[in-house]
Order: sequence, then C-alpha cells, then structure tokens
Amino acid sequence: MTAAPLFTPFAHKGLTLKNRVVMAPMTRSFSPGHIPGENVAGYYRRRAEGDVGLIITEGVGVARPASINDPNVPHFHSEGPLAGWKRAIDEVHAAGGKMAPQLWHVGVVRNRQSTWQPPGPIDSPSGLSSPGKKAAEPMSLEDIADAIDAFGRAARDAKTLGFDAVEIHGAHGYLIDQFFWGGVNERTDQYGGKTLKERARFGAEVVAAIRKAVGPDVVIIQRLSQWKQQDYTVKLAATPQELEEWVAPLSDAGVDIFHGSQRRFWEPEFDGSDLNFAGWLKKVTGKPSITVGSVGLSGEFIAAFGGESSKPASLGNLLERLDKGEFDLVAVGRALLVDPHWAAKIRDGRESELQSFTPEALRSLS
Repeated sequence: MTAAPLFTPFAHKGLTLKNRVVMAPMTRSFSPGHIPGENVAGYYRRRAEGDVGLIITEGVGVARPASINDPNVPHFHSEGPLAGWKRAIDEVHAAGGKMAPQLWHVGVVRNRQSTWQPPGPIDSPSGLSSPGKKAAEPMSLEDIADAIDAFGRAARDAKTLGFDAVEIHGAHGYLIDQFFWGGVNERTDQYGGKTLKERARFGAEVVAAIRKAVGPDVVIIQRLSQWKQQDYTVKLAATPQELEEWVAPLSDAGVDIFHGSQRRFWEPEFDGSDLNFAGWLKKVTGKPSITVGSVGLSGEFIAAFGGESSKPASLGNLLERLDKGEFDLVAVGRALLVDPHWAAKIRDGRESELQSFTPEALRSLS
C-alpha cells in the first residue's frame, strides 16, 4: 500500500489535524529543575517541521508533591515550567503543528535516580507498588480530591497556554492505572471495589474535572494499557465485555479519543478477533482511537529502551488496518525520536533515507 492513509486529514470536535501521524509521548529527562528550556521547545518544533500531525509531549507532572519520579522531568504547574511550555507550544504552532501535553502522575513507582527523592509523600491507592509489596501509605480522601483538582488545574493551564488538546496518562502502572488495577487497589471505599467499573471511578473523576476545566470543545485523550511496567503480563480486561465495563465510565465522563498502548501494535487483544487494543477501544466506545507500539521499527520498544538497536520496518500491516478504520491515528515513538523528519520521509516515499534507532538517540534532544 501507499502511505496515503497516514496522510489524510483528521478532525474531531475542536481538533483538526493535517494527517494521522502522532508523536508518542516519551520521557526524555532534559528539563533540570522541572523547567523545559529552549532545547525542549526546539525538539518539539522540529517534529512539527517534519510534518507530524499531533505531538503529544513527554509526561508532565501535575501539582502534587510526588507526581514525578525524576528531577529532570518537567512540571506542568507554576511560573517557570509554564513559561517554558508556552515557548514550546508557540514554536510548534509557528511550524504548523499541533500539540497536547500528557498530564502525568506516577503514583508509587521507583525513582529514576536513586539519590533523589520527591519533595513530599507518595500518592497511591493502597500503598502498594506491585501486588503484595507495600511502599507507601494509602491516599486519604482529601489527597484524592486534591489530586483530581490538580489534573483539572493543569488542563485549564494547557488551554490558557494555547495547547490543542490534552492527554491523560492512565497507563503503564502509574497513579490512575494503579486505581484501575485490582492487584494494587485494595481500597474498600468508593475508589476501590471488585470490578473494573468500580475501580474506574478515580480515573473518571479526573476526566470530569478536566472536562469542566477546558469546556466542551477541547479534545481529551485518554491513554490506557493492559500491561504494567511492574508486570508486562497483566490484563485488566480479559474479554471485550470487561473492557467496555472499564472504559465506559471514562467515555461518559468526557474522553474523546482513546490511546491504546501496546508493546506490539499488530498483536490481537482478544481471542477470536484480529483487532488490536486500539481497535477494541474504538469498537466498544464508538469513539476515535490511537494505536501505538513498535511502529516503523523492528524489535519491541521496551527492549529498545533497554539498549537494543532497531532497523526501519514495513508499515504495510499498519496501513491496511488504518485504511480499514480499525483505529484513526497512529502514534510513533522511537522512529520519531531518532529522526524528526520521519513523517515527511514516509509521506514522500523516501524510505531509503529512514534511520535506524540506537541507544545513543536517548542521550540528546536531536
């Protein structure tokens, strides 16, 4: 197939994109003091110049003391970080791009630097970093209310700064996902429960707070995953019915687009169907979805970030799925990290110019 399905316009509510290529959110840790500088703005601007339709930023911490686990990950609150993000969104817009911040709270996970500690208590539904492993104290109801409000305030700031959409990080075993996951959410109040529908309450209230903050037209994207960094084999929803039970409260609360994170986009999510995770999210909600997971490069992205190199790979299977409408947008990670002009090269048929991914790409903002 030609790459034409990737380069058709997309529009949903207040978001209009020139194509279906999305830059996947990737933690880069180049913002000392939690402030994104000119180098970060330039990094995102170059992807806009390279014809990426929508850029989703690295995860950015909301205003809770331990929302991030790295001193070089940017905040999305207070004067210095917000000024840095204003510069970034202005440069992306000047280059003809669109951008959404990925609003993030890591919950109880290991710090990326062993010598650094966040400046306040860890947030967690039940204090568990993985099933049976106590690492913190459970959040109080007051903590939960403040965390929900922090997401809403960050979304309001995103709208004020001029961002084109917002994404909520509800995947990979971070805070919102910890509430979804029965293995680490043992709460007996309204934020716990035996069913996915019950445990989705915290996530749904985060969505509702963001919807209230940004109004009806700003697109809210929700990133979800079955797998967790604590355990790649976790599957919250074993059937399509359980998936619908999980995501319906989020959809009802105001999610517009679901971002289904897989390690390998081509793998079917449930037996008896070729649909991947994003395909099923679209099917059970009736809303647009984004697929992601080792797009455009050989190998698998977890191994790649562990030091494995990768070579350019065929997009044939992806393009067929996109053309059939299994999902609506395609998030690209490593291929865009190593080459800001990846999308333009695919658009123009310059496959011979595509670059391989090596671990060295992680050491700079190219």
